[in-house]
Amino acid sequence: MYMILVYDIILDEDGAKVSRNVFKTCKKYLTHIQKSVFEGELSELQYAKLQREISKYARKDRDSIIVFHSNNSKWLKKDFLGLVYDATSNFI
Repeated sequence: MYMILVYDIILDEDGAKVSRNVFKTCKKYLTHIQKSVFEGELSELQYAKLQREISKYARKDRDSIIVFHSNNSKWLKKDFLGLVYDATSNFI
């Protein structure tokens, strides 16, 4: 399944460590697109692993992680406003 993951981590006393760990975990599974935005294709099993790993770090009472998913990436049209950084356009 194709997904876009975005997150907001509250930068309090533990926030930098949480943010770093969430970032590293997302980067293992998805392509880093922009600051706290990732996208890519994952199987159901990979997605379950990603969720499990992120839940070790993200604080349910302070942090927000949203995953948008679709069965097909072709159903998603991307428009860029401002600086264009499309890491997925490097793939042929």
